[in-house]
Amino acid sequence: MGTIGKTTTATLFLCLLLFPIVFSTPNDRLVRIGLKKRKIDRNNRMAAHLESKEEKASEAFLRKYRLHGNLGESEDIDIVALKNYMDAQYFGEIGIGTPTQNFTVIFDTGSSNLWVPSSKCYFSIACYFHPKYKSSHSRTYKANGKPADIQYGTGAISGFFSEDHVTVGDLVVKHQEFIEATKESSLTFLIAKFDGILGLGFKEISVGNAVPVWYNMVNQGLVNEPVFSFWLNRNPEDDVGGEVVFGGMDPKHYKGEHTYVPVTQKGYWQFDMGDVLIGDQTTGLCASGCSAIVDSGTSLLTGPTAIIAQVNHAIGATGVVSQECKTVVSEYGETIIDLLLSKDQPLKVCSQIGLCSFDGTRDVSMGIESVVNENAGKASGNVHDAMCSVCEMAVIWVQSQLKQNQTQERILDYVNELCDRLPSPMGESVVDCNSLSSMPSVAFTIGGKILELTPEQYILKVGDGELAQCISGFGALDVPPPRGPLWILGDVFMGKFHTVFDYGNMQIGFAEAA
Repeated sequence: MGTIGKTTTATLFLCLLLFPIVFSTPNDRLVRIGLKKRKIDRNNRMAAHLESKEEKASEAFLRKYRLHGNLGESEDIDIVALKNYMDAQYFGEIGIGTPTQNFTVIFDTGSSNLWVPSSKCYFSIACYFHPKYKSSHSRTYKANGKPADIQYGTGAISGFFSEDHVTVGDLVVKHQEFIEATKESSLTFLIAKFDGILGLGFKEISVGNAVPVWYNMVNQGLVNEPVFSFWLNRNPEDDVGGEVVFGGMDPKHYKGEHTYVPVTQKGYWQFDMGDVLIGDQTTGLCASGCSAIVDSGTSLLTGPTAIIAQVNHAIGATGVVSQECKTVVSEYGETIIDLLLSKDQPLKVCSQIGLCSFDGTRDVSMGIESVVNENAGKASGNVHDAMCSVCEMAVIWVQSQLKQNQTQERILDYVNELCDRLPSPMGESVVDCNSLSSMPSVAFTIGGKILELTPEQYILKVGDGELAQCISGFGALDVPPPRGPLWILGDVFMGKFHTVFDYGNMQIGFAEAA
């Protein structure tokens, strides 16, 4: 498509965003916010890659939140700071002020603040491509002025708090604190199809301790029940993007009964889940339990690299070949097998062979030399961390094969194959669009039930025709204990399963979407 055609399509799409479907009916007292959706855009993805390479701070960020190896304390992890809105697909409209000033926002269960661009945003280019809140135009505005900063996985926003009425559907939330963003760093917000974020997480993760919009809906008696629900339409041919329903759920959005699990840690909508299955085979790491967060502001399903590599292997995804991984298998593969067969504790294996300095119970303070840089003097901390992480993944992979009574030769071949399937640094992998029929299902054990995704549901198609590219809906994110292993179940998962956020009973429900 030519430049003119692209511009016309983009313009039409942005125009559609200005007219969302918002309605409620007096008989059920549910407030429905119609969502618009867009296809994942190839240009946006390229921008994400470019931005990732340009931001030198990203490495320091990953180290701060201990995503690679033993770096820092796990209590420091902030999931909001991991968020990447580049591929966000679902948007709705809200109003702020009297009379209302309209903004397109992501309804995000993975954060808790409301922010929109401010008319006082003078030096960020992104602000000039989106509508800006003008406090002087609202007769219900109340000054606050408290500074605010939010760091995301790609970029950050900063500004100050203000107070005004916020209109969501036909509800008017009075005296709502929100952030006027005066600085929006990163390419993400420049090319984004949304103006701001409306967080639906808990107050515990709210920047500035601001009371979230959802809390005020409940506290001001605006909803019939302290429940909201998401229905995301994954049909690419359908113009209807989905709905967020405040005050309950719409029976037309789901089939059968919901499976409920309790919220285990307020902040995010977090719960405990069990094993992850590829076909009918266990992936091992979550067999004894993992944590999970339901996040409407994330497009993909992200989880431990050890499992994502297994998924990539099963679906034939192409990732980045890891030399460190193959080195560990070559040098220590047989030793890992022997230690596991001798009933050694898996958590201690990598420290026993000298690749990790922590055995699951104590710091063994070992001088670890890099196996790939023996002649280059002392290895850097990053190499140590990488080798330790690879070893820990190899232990998980070997365990899963031992449970299937595989031979040593087959185990080592399998682990080497997984090395070839490690995700790219951006956490994504490409698959053959013509191979979907031969790919296995991937299932999650939640509330004692198996919730299954088919290839058609976990593969994302980018582009059309001969230029189409199929992307695995699984991305890698490593969060260590005690907070992890952690899964973030984004739109790929929520598109298959209608999701209920029951604030009153502190539980989350899943049912097959209609």
